[in-house]
Amino acid sequence: MDLRAILMGLTFAVIWSSAFTSARIIVADAPPLTALSLRFLIGGLLGIAIARARGQGWPSGRGVWRAIVIFGICQNGLYLGLNFVAMQQIEASLAAIIASTMPLLVAFAGWILFGDRLPRLGIAGLIAGTVGVGIIMGARLSGGADLIGVLMCVFAVLSLTAATLAVRGASSGGDVLMVVGVQMLIGSLALAGPAVMLEQWEVTWSLRLILAFAYTTLVPGLVATLVWFLLVQRIGAVKAATFHFLTPFFGVAVAAALLGERMGVTDVIGVAVIAAGILAVQLARQEAAKKTR
Repeated sequence: MDLRAILMGLTFAVIWSSAFTSARIIVADAPPLTALSLRFLIGGLLGIAIARARGQGWPSGRGVWRAIVIFGICQNGLYLGLNFVAMQQIEASLAAIIASTMPLLVAFAGWILFGDRLPRLGIAGLIAGTVGVGIIMGARLSGGADLIGVLMCVFAVLSLTAATLAVRGASSGGDVLMVVGVQMLIGSLALAGPAVMLEQWEVTWSLRLILAFAYTTLVPGLVATLVWFLLVQRIGAVKAATFHFLTPFFGVAVAAALLGERMGVTDVIGVAVIAAGILAVQLARQEAAKKTR
């Protein structure tokens, strides 16, 4: 893994983690599904416009479109939609921690459902990740965290895990920015109906809200997704996924720095255990991938 790939991975981890903090700011003053649908509409149109200006073509191939539709609905619609709604009730750091368990869930499901080889290090990582989640959940729920909000975040990460497994082996071809833009538009359409039916347009306008919306639309929404796809193209999905072990740290740290959310000793211990579990699982998957070549 070269220096450029490392910098790309660190950039992705920081940006991806910060999205929960900016989302928390948005949902405090605006309807979550409406805001998210508008975010994807703007980001998608902007991404497609830039892609077309750079000469990129529309996605082609059944496998590519299948992956785009599944991820557009599951990642942008279910995963982020549920997280946005949940963060009206729970802290950004807790949502980030739950979301960071996705690599563990993918590895576990692949091992149990698809018979993927997982060395002892990976199994130990799954156990460590589970213990870390238990430590944090026990402390947060006993401290008054909203159970419904927590369950929504859990269902969100499970839906993204299912989508990831559903497109295993699907083609990842096509121009990256165009794929990202189309995926966002699909997410926007998926959220538009529920937003119209369930929400009222009540917004408390402020400079903080505008900046948070602009940031989450352009940086986590467009830049982070583009960086991720480019990183996967550069070093492969298994190696790129290793950087997910940093997201619990950054998610809690950014929320504490910008929102003043608490970061107790239990949180630090739990996050460290989860991060160690994610890293162990990803390293084990890398080793297993090498042996199957």
